[in-house]
Amino acid sequence: MARYTEAKCRVCRREGTKVFLKGDRCYTDKCPFERRPYPPGQHGRRRKKSTDYEMQLREKQKVRRMYGLLEGQFHAYFEEAERKKGITGENLLRMLEMRLDNFVYRAGFANSRNQARQLVRHGHVILNGHKVDIPSHLVRVGDALQVKERSRKVPVITDALEVVDRRGVPEWLETDSENFTATVKAIPQREHITFPVNEHLIVELYSK
Repeated sequence: MARYTEAKCRVCRREGTKVFLKGDRCYTDKCPFERRPYPPGQHGRRRKKSTDYEMQLREKQKVRRMYGLLEGQFHAYFEEAERKKGITGENLLRMLEMRLDNFVYRAGFANSRNQARQLVRHGHVILNGHKVDIPSHLVRVGDALQVKERSRKVPVITDALEVVDRRGVPEWLETDSENFTATVKAIPQREHITFPVNEHLIVELYSK
C-alpha cells in the first residue's frame, strides 16, 4: 500500500500545525516545527493570501495525514459520515477516532498512529479476546483492548507508556497501564478531539 515515506516533520510545516507523526518528539523542543513553523522550501517564509479552496484543501490534507490515510480511504469515510444522522464533520472525526489503530494510540500503547498501526498488523493486541490485525477496524462502546502477554516488553509499547501522561488519555477511554488494557467507555464527542481542526472546511471541499 502506498504511504508517505519522506521526512515527516515537513508535513507539519506544510500544514502549519503539528500532526504528531514523530511520537514523543513532537512534544519536545526538538520538534523542527518549534524552530521553523513555516512551510518548507525556498519560499516558505513568504506570506501569501490563501484562497478558500486552498484553506479547505489544506484542512483536509492535515486531517488525512494525521490519521495516516490515503485519499481514497479518507473520501470513503466522508461518504459514510454523510450517510449517517447528525453533523457530517463531527461524524467524520468520530469515525476516525474509533479506528482500532487510533484506539491503540490514544490508549497510550504507541507514540504515534503509525506505530499503533504496526502493532495491530503484527498481532500485538487483542480486541475482546480475539486477534484483530486490521488497523481500520472500527471499535464500539464496551470494546476491550489488551496487549498480548508476550508483547508487553516490546520497546515501542514500554517507551510509549512511560510518556503517555505528556499527551493524556481522552475521556472516552478507560485505561489500565499496569495490566496493559483499555476499554471504550463512551462514543468520542467533538470536545474530546482537542487538536486544531475545522471540519466544516472539509465538508465544504467535498460538497463542491
